[in-house]
Amino acid sequence: MRLEAQQISFRYGKAAWLLKDINLSVAQGERVGLVGPSGYGKSTLAQILSGYIRPTRGKVLIDGSPLPDSGYCPVQLIYQHPEKALNPRRKLGDSLREGWAPDDQLLAAMGIEREWLGRWPNELSGGELQRFCVARALGPQTRFLLADEMSTMLDVITQAQIWDIVLKAVEERQMGLLAVTHNRALAERVCTRIIDLEELNNC
Repeated sequence: MRLEAQQISFRYGKAAWLLKDINLSVAQGERVGLVGPSGYGKSTLAQILSGYIRPTRGKVLIDGSPLPDSGYCPVQLIYQHPEKALNPRRKLGDSLREGWAPDDQLLAAMGIEREWLGRWPNELSGGELQRFCVARALGPQTRFLLADEMSTMLDVITQAQIWDIVLKAVEERQMGLLAVTHNRALAERVCTRIIDLEELNNC
């Protein structure tokens, strides 16, 4: 299985192109780093690849087929800012069950207490909310995980723990990983291939 961006271009209204003619692919089981400076379109590209934003031109395919319009998407995005990923009017347990039943072992490994599932998003700290969003993205039907600066809100020890869990899941389940970051050292540490968006972008 392969996630592909074909000739992806994007701009806001009539503004200058943010992304132009982007081609990239991530195979299931592959760990790819997408690096580049802040404001260069990395997060926008991640949202396009996961179906949250429609490209101005081009298409996103999984094994030659478009992303599904409904149901659980096999491409899951972990936002840098977790509050963007959750409906503030839904309790955490309801948001989790949109895609899969809670996995006690995974929740425990992520340091998530069962009682959190009865809380509202604004009742958790930013770090707690991010750990919840990482666990939520690791549903059993996930085939590609897009991590957009997912550990920047966490302390150093928690960052290492979360990356260990994610990389173990990627290896055991042969998921494709796209680590979106401005930190090239992190990308080189967790990925087997690096894509530089500055070099890829034809703006």
